[in-house]
Amino acid sequence: MRTLTAFMHKEWIESVRTGKITLLALLFVVFGIMNPAAAKLTPWLLKQMASGMAETGLSVSEVRIDALTSWAQFYKNMPMALLIFALAFSGVLTSEYAKGTLIPIVAKGMSRRNILASKGLMTAAYWTVGFWTSYGITYGYNAFFWDNGAAAHLTFTAFGLYAFGLWLISLLLLFSTLADSGSGVILGTVLLLAAVYLLGLLPTLQDYAPVRLLETAKLAAGSGAPSDYAAALAVAAVWIAANIGIAALRFDRKKI
Repeated sequence: MRTLTAFMHKEWIESVRTGKITLLALLFVVFGIMNPAAAKLTPWLLKQMASGMAETGLSVSEVRIDALTSWAQFYKNMPMALLIFALAFSGVLTSEYAKGTLIPIVAKGMSRRNILASKGLMTAAYWTVGFWTSYGITYGYNAFFWDNGAAAHLTFTAFGLYAFGLWLISLLLLFSTLADSGSGVILGTVLLLAAVYLLGLLPTLQDYAPVRLLETAKLAAGSGAPSDYAAALAVAAVWIAANIGIAALRFDRKKI
C-alpha cells in the first residue's frame, strides 16, 4: 500500500510539473462556464439573426431560455471535454514504455500491478474531480440565473455521463497494456467504441450498450426514467472490472 501511495504521489508531482493539471483545470472550468454563458447569449444571438433575416422576409420566433437550456449545453459539451481528456491520457503507459522509465522502477521491486493501479486511479481521480467541478460550476450558475428545478433527475443524469467516462478510461488502460504507442491506444479504443455503438443500434442490445449512457440527457428534459439506463450502467460496471482484470494480467507479461 505504501508503494502504491508513493507512486501515486509521483504521478501527481509529474502532472503538476508538466502543466497537465493546469490544462485540465482550465478545460473543465471553461466547459463549466460555457454552458450557462451559451444559454444567456442565445436571446442576443437570436435577436441579431432576426434583424438580419427581417430584410429577407423571414422571422425568428422567440425562444424560452431557462436552466434546461444550459443543461442541454452541458450534455452536448461534456463529450467533447471527455474526448480531449482521453487524448491527453492516451499515453498514460505508452509514454513510459518509450522513455524506459518503468524499467528501473520495476527493478527496484515496485509491483507492476501497483504501477497499473496508480495510473488507473490517478486518471480516474482527474476525471472525477474535473467532471464534477464542471458540473458544479454549471449548477451554480444555473441556480443563480434561473432555477435548476426545470431539469429532472439532475444527479442521475450527470452520473450516467460520468460513468461512461470511467468506462472509457478503463478501455484506455486496457489498450495501454496491449499497444506500444498512444496512437495504438486511441485506435483500439475508437474501433471498440464504434463496434459498441453499432451493436447498440440493434433493438435487442440497445438497452445494454454502455454508449446508451450518453443519452441520459433525455432524463433532464423529463423523457424516460432512470431505470431505463440501469442495464447499461450494470454492463458498464462489469465491463470496467473485466477491463481492469485483463489489463492487470496483460501488464504482468508486458515488455517494458
